[in-house]
Amino acid sequence: MLYNDPHRWGFTFQANAQMSLAKLHEQPAKAPVKVMERSIYSARYCFVENLYKNKILQPVEYEILKDWFEVLISNDSCHLDLIVYLRTSPETCLERIKTRNRPEEQSITLDYLYQLHECHEQWLSSRTRTVKTPVLVIDADQTRERVYSETNTHLINLASC
Repeated sequence: MLYNDPHRWGFTFQANAQMSLAKLHEQPAKAPVKVMERSIYSARYCFVENLYKNKILQPVEYEILKDWFEVLISNDSCHLDLIVYLRTSPETCLERIKTRNRPEEQSITLDYLYQLHECHEQWLSSRTRTVKTPVLVIDADQTRERVYSETNTHLINLASC
């Protein structure tokens, strides 16, 4: 839906994503470390920003999503202790998307992946970023096994602190 008609579905998709991610943040941790693939923060600072920059979101939709984000993060369940950034080149992302071969991802372009990569770089690598949570950057262009091993090592160290 989103990729085929972003102007129609951008706001709807992103509002649903924020709601779903907020619910995940609210779920109690079942282990000493709670790991999430994406967070409400990446939704706000990468996906919402990219939609707005590309004029897919109207200014009023952008403001609604920003305000809603602020309300959602005022809940302590959205607190982050660490952001693990699996930095992956857009080319590697596209290759993995093609390997997964999911029908809903067929229209994702390399240009779109470059845009999202730039949003993540700006959000997580910038000294001016708004989220002051520490960021661990892992080179995810490596093999799946190497990325898993490196990530797991850091998470074990975090859990033992």
